[in-house]
Amino acid sequence: MSRTIKFAQAGGPEVLEFIEMEVPAPGPHEVRIKVKAIGINRAESMWRNDKYVESPIFPAGLGYESAGIVDAVGKDVTGFAVGDIVSTIPAFSLNKYSTYGEVILAPDHAVVKHPESLSFVEAASVWMMFLTAYGALVFDAQVKVGDFVIIPAASSSVGLAAIQIANYAGATPIALTRASEKKQRLHEAGAPHVIVTQEQDMLAEVMRITDGNGARVVFDPVGGPDFPKLIAALTFQGIVYIYGALREGNTPIPVLEMIRKMPVVKGYSIRVVTGDAKRRKIAVEYVTKGLASGALKPVIDRTFKFDEMVEVHRYVENNGQFGKIVVTL
Repeated sequence: MSRTIKFAQAGGPEVLEFIEMEVPAPGPHEVRIKVKAIGINRAESMWRNDKYVESPIFPAGLGYESAGIVDAVGKDVTGFAVGDIVSTIPAFSLNKYSTYGEVILAPDHAVVKHPESLSFVEAASVWMMFLTAYGALVFDAQVKVGDFVIIPAASSSVGLAAIQIANYAGATPIALTRASEKKQRLHEAGAPHVIVTQEQDMLAEVMRITDGNGARVVFDPVGGPDFPKLIAALTFQGIVYIYGALREGNTPIPVLEMIRKMPVVKGYSIRVVTGDAKRRKIAVEYVTKGLASGALKPVIDRTFKFDEMVEVHRYVENNGQFGKIVVTL
């Protein structure tokens, strides 16, 4: 028997329920994992609220990321054996698999052996944030030396990962934050340039940093009314990736600025790399190499216990964290 978390209707954190259930033997191409840590993502809060890119089928589970020990393997599984230390990557639908449980099933294509240097807490935190940043900045934009990358909401787990990925690829990140108290921590996290948007003119600062040229890439999880400023901060024919919706409501498009700058605006999801076997393999190898070398390192905001999952979701929705939230079992 295993405790897992499900919800029977969309709503606030209070809809999460602990349920005792028997986890079946893994089927073909499935791995059963005894979970030691769970990485928490805003996507799961959106999923719980039925405001995600797909809608939950009730009763629904939650969770993309975990780290633990292989408990059993199904037919046709190769490369994994009972006792292996593994972690999961976000490469499945939450309507089919979930990681909020003491024992879970996962498709073998979404299970990896992470670097031995990582603890369970660190291993449960790395794949969503680093693969999300990798897919946009490295796979698609192919950032390089000389490129500037604007990173709004830079203190989020993906924002911090984007700072590291940009540095690892040779580009120069420009971190945006609303809170001045996070400025020094962002510098320490690897951002050579930090703009406090509530205190500084973002556009003027970007132009100063880039010698008037603007940034080649914006990696934006926010959207909302400030989006036109990001378009204005681009270089000619720059790229904007929109991968989140932290600001609810409409995101305006500045038509004249779009005509002047001729940017590419892309809706973006981690599925660009995790949904394709070849791309997924290359992405995992890239991140694994960065983790092993120390160029990439997860920043953990705080950890909670499994019994505190309702409080975890409340904490996520306060938007105050600096880095990744992880639940331990």
